[in-house]
Order: sequence, then structure tokens, then C-alpha cells
Amino acid sequence: MYESDLPVFFEHQNDEGADEMVGLPSRGRDDFFDHWQKVMANSTIILRTILVENEIAGYLCSFIKESDEREVGYQLGRAFWGKGIATRALQLFLPLIPYRPLYGVTPSHNIGSQKVLLRCGFVLMEEKEGLLKYKLL
Repeated sequence: MYESDLPVFFEHQNDEGADEMVGLPSRGRDDFFDHWQKVMANSTIILRTILVENEIAGYLCSFIKESDEREVGYQLGRAFWGKGIATRALQLFLPLIPYRPLYGVTPSHNIGSQKVLLRCGFVLMEEKEGLLKYKLL
């Protein structure tokens, strides 16, 4: 991932409805870039840009939550939804993460993300407050 990828990620997260799919509010421009500068400077976070035919489609990340659980996350631009891209990207990303268990969390209404996690071997652990938590051993 490069700093030059960030404007594309900003547009993806700024797309109306994208915040609902990831379960996080979109950020204003300054907040977004400040947040990502901190993310990119954190050596415990693993980041990758997803490219499709040399176009930035989205990103993958793995980070440690306050609970000391390592989680994976991903976001794609709307033009790349529903094409198997997130599934394939996560399949390629998982071997790069030397930690287990891994967790994935998605809003209960995001069926596409649920399918991605299941296809990559995650199993549903719990549903709490509209969020589904998955685990990969």
C-alpha cells in the first residue's frame, strides 16, 4: 500500500452506502487522511492494496483490537462489488498473516462480506448488536 492510494480509498469510503456496508461512518477528508497516516505508520498493521487490471479496487488490512484479537478487514469500491474480488484477495492475503486465530466482523445486513469470510474458511461465532463475528483458526 502506498500513500498515493489513499485518495482512491477516500472516494470509496465516501461513496453513499459504503459506510453502511462496512459498519463504520465515512470520514471527512482531513480526518480520513489523518487516520490513514497513523494506520500506515503502525508497524503492527498489515496492509495491502487490491489491484484489478492495474486499477485500485480496494484494500485489505489486519490489525490488533483492544481485546488483543487480530482482525482482518477489507473494503472495495462499488464498481468491484459482487465479482469475487474480495474473496480472491482475502484468500491471497491470509497466508501473509502469521497469526491465528483471526477474526472478521461485518454488519449482519452485509451478505456479500459474510460470503467472503465463509468462503475463506471463517466460521460464525456470534451475533451482537447487528454485527456478526467470524473466526479463522
